[in-house]
Amino acid sequence: MPYLPIGFALIIIIFVMLFFSFVPVGLWITAFFSGVKISMSTLIGMRLRRVAPSRIVNPMIKATKAGLVIKINELEAHYLAGGNVNTLVDALIAAQRANIPLEFERAAAIDLAGRNVLEAVQVSVNPKVIETPQIAAVAKDGIEVVVKARVTVRANIERLVGGAGEETIIARVGEGIVTTVGSSNSHKDVLENPDSISKTVLDKGLDSGTAFEILSIDIADVDVGRNIGAKLLMDQAEADKRIAEAKAEERRAMAVAKEQEMKAEVQAMRAKVVESEAEVPLALATALKSGNLGVMDYYNMRNILADTDMRSSISKIAEDDKKQK
Repeated sequence: MPYLPIGFALIIIIFVMLFFSFVPVGLWITAFFSGVKISMSTLIGMRLRRVAPSRIVNPMIKATKAGLVIKINELEAHYLAGGNVNTLVDALIAAQRANIPLEFERAAAIDLAGRNVLEAVQVSVNPKVIETPQIAAVAKDGIEVVVKARVTVRANIERLVGGAGEETIIARVGEGIVTTVGSSNSHKDVLENPDSISKTVLDKGLDSGTAFEILSIDIADVDVGRNIGAKLLMDQAEADKRIAEAKAEERRAMAVAKEQEMKAEVQAMRAKVVESEAEVPLALATALKSGNLGVMDYYNMRNILADTDMRSSISKIAEDDKKQK
């Protein structure tokens, strides 16, 4: 019997601890004295829906103190959708202070689209400078001009959802710089008047379809690069030289092949002559045997051949003597 009150007291203590750990009574008290009307059942419902009550109540207190009219269900729905409730409320407060019309639905859509809605409001109030990388372009005289620009932009709240980002702005500005420099007659014109680049590029309406409004384009640096025209001419000359060398090598190979072919034909003719000379004794023997050629005729033919050989030898000796003199 004496242990019953002690056990009952322990049960009560455990129950109270579980109650206060599950029900955020302290948060409810803070909200009550901050002017935020929220019931205890709503906080318990957040626990059951696995929503951290502090993630909803604290931004709600902040919004109430700033004079914003936001429903607790809207914040909880945005949290369950994966949005950042605290950043959303900060953006709405900043927009209100800057007199920028920004509704809760649009701000929530911007946040859920993956953009930082607070940063967008800040950039809308305080313009941002985007610096482009070094952009190389070639004028009509073949000289390369390297340009670096600074683009001052302001966030366009109306086009944040579905609008292109900074990469598109940089790409379009680069394209405009390349086009402007490429249309210049000389690189000297670009160096003498770099403002013409920014004016021409700015008139193209490069911020169309983007989440920003371009305020100004300033040329930060202009340098002279390589002589692309001369390099192209040198490359073309080198290519022509290689083509000429290839054609000359082709003609030489054809000449060598023709020479080899002629040598083969000469060798074939010599072989035929040797073959014919080898058949002469056989023909003489056949003629002598058949009586078509007499012995005296044969000796006369031999004398003629000997006389011809002698005359050839004498003429050769005479030519050698003339060369020696």
